[in-house]
Amino acid sequence: MSYKSDIEIAREAQKRPINEIGSKLGIPVEHLLPYGHDKAKISQEFISSVQKNDHGRLILVTAINPTPAGEGKTTTTVGLGDGLNRIGKKAAICIREASLGPCFGMKGGAAGGGYAQVVPMEEMNLHFTGDFHAITSAHNLLAAMIDNHIYWGNSLKIDERRVAWRRVMDMNDRALRDIVTSLGGVSNGFPRQTGFDITVASEVMAILCLATDLQDLQKRLGDIIVAYRRDKTPIYCRDIKADGAMTVLLKDAMQPNLVQTLENNPAFVHGGPFANIAHGCNSVMATTTALKIADYVVTEAGFGADLGAEKFMNIKCRKAGLAPSVVVLVATIRAMKMNGGVAKSDLEGENVEAVVQGCQNLGRHIENVKSFGVPVVVAINHFVNDTGSEVKAVQDYVSEMGSEAILCRHWEKGSAGTVDLAERVAAIADADLGSFVPLYNDEMSLFGKIETVAKRIYRAEEVLADEKIRTQLKDWETAGYGKLPVCMAKTQYSFTTDPSLRGAPTGHAVPVREVRLSAGAGFVVVICGEIMTMPGLPSKPASESIMLNETGQIEGLF
Repeated sequence: MSYKSDIEIAREAQKRPINEIGSKLGIPVEHLLPYGHDKAKISQEFISSVQKNDHGRLILVTAINPTPAGEGKTTTTVGLGDGLNRIGKKAAICIREASLGPCFGMKGGAAGGGYAQVVPMEEMNLHFTGDFHAITSAHNLLAAMIDNHIYWGNSLKIDERRVAWRRVMDMNDRALRDIVTSLGGVSNGFPRQTGFDITVASEVMAILCLATDLQDLQKRLGDIIVAYRRDKTPIYCRDIKADGAMTVLLKDAMQPNLVQTLENNPAFVHGGPFANIAHGCNSVMATTTALKIADYVVTEAGFGADLGAEKFMNIKCRKAGLAPSVVVLVATIRAMKMNGGVAKSDLEGENVEAVVQGCQNLGRHIENVKSFGVPVVVAINHFVNDTGSEVKAVQDYVSEMGSEAILCRHWEKGSAGTVDLAERVAAIADADLGSFVPLYNDEMSLFGKIETVAKRIYRAEEVLADEKIRTQLKDWETAGYGKLPVCMAKTQYSFTTDPSLRGAPTGHAVPVREVRLSAGAGFVVVICGEIMTMPGLPSKPASESIMLNETGQIEGLF
């Protein structure tokens, strides 16, 4: 049996005008700022007007460590949101925007798949409403103003060797990781070594996703440390006088985007930090707004629960005062087999033994999520070749862990395939069973926070960090940044820093290569192992297959 591609399904969607989608959540048409007929931004005036409303129930969707076999976290987020609406609940979903880097690289887009998608799929995975371009422009404006300040006399006495602010672009381009700028003579400024990160790793992205309003946005932008003097005292963005202009560039980007699922249910799509190099959650503004106007809000955190869910709990919930009522952990039979040692080419045949062996990865994630005091439900994202015995093996394993695993067919059937999951999730959320608590308190040392995540979430034996890194962390504590949470930058493919180690390894070491202070965002980035903040393209990037067909329609986007 053949199945339609995601883009074919999205192209056939019976979309409703965006004002109709907004009306489902009580958003008046005058507070929707349309981008065409099928997407709109929500006005700050409306957002301010609903702040006194009661909070709805927050449901987090996360997953096992990603594998080439696929897990379907965003697809499940969309499917669950549709399922909740199908059983009569007033529900909305909140997901991240897609970065051009993975769309043209290897990972693909971020709109779901099959019959559990957000539309318009093509626009969402490309330029959308221009938020990422605004973030890129604001970030690089600051970079330009730093270099300009140095060129015109450097009254702030910036040590050119200690400029901490790199440039960004929304594309995977390894050639830009380390570069030298301002060559060509006196008129071009002072040469120095710098580099580019991908836009989703920008502190400006993190700030936009954590800010609560425009005033908070400008304050956070002003708090960015851009460089240091020779005596190592910091120079802030506000010292460069860039925070006002950056806020102007980000004014529209701060407003959450409203689109719809294939079943015409509301979806907020806003912000897009990666979870392997940033905090991996959509914007606080989108999530809190949705919670004020919907009874149930389904959101996701990037990659596996060791990264996305950990940062959602320890960073986003801590800073926004949120607490999930229930966590849905996505897994596939195919991924269990891969974690059990089966090669991707051998996944089609039944292999219950490999499934059971691979469940160790799932079990580790269940334990980790429960350690935050939140109930867990496992969603088995069904593939057509899964057998009943394999599904039962996962369900039995999860049952022994004190949770429940529910088979979901949303990719194939849309909301009809998630009714069981929706009913169970709603029942747990309504029962107020959770007692959410972050993994560590604010008062713990920065290195103590790193060790806590490494040992309790990754199950590492130790954290390897040289004296230079330990001293840097202590200096930040002395400067008043000791209460900040840590944002671990680590491979998404494993609990370790070795992407090839699947399953649930223990006793390993986590090497810390670098630490970066994101004072505006309000966390310390901890770069572990070989993780890169500017990814590269694979040997055969998806962009080779993306094109316009003879009728002008996009092909190859996924």
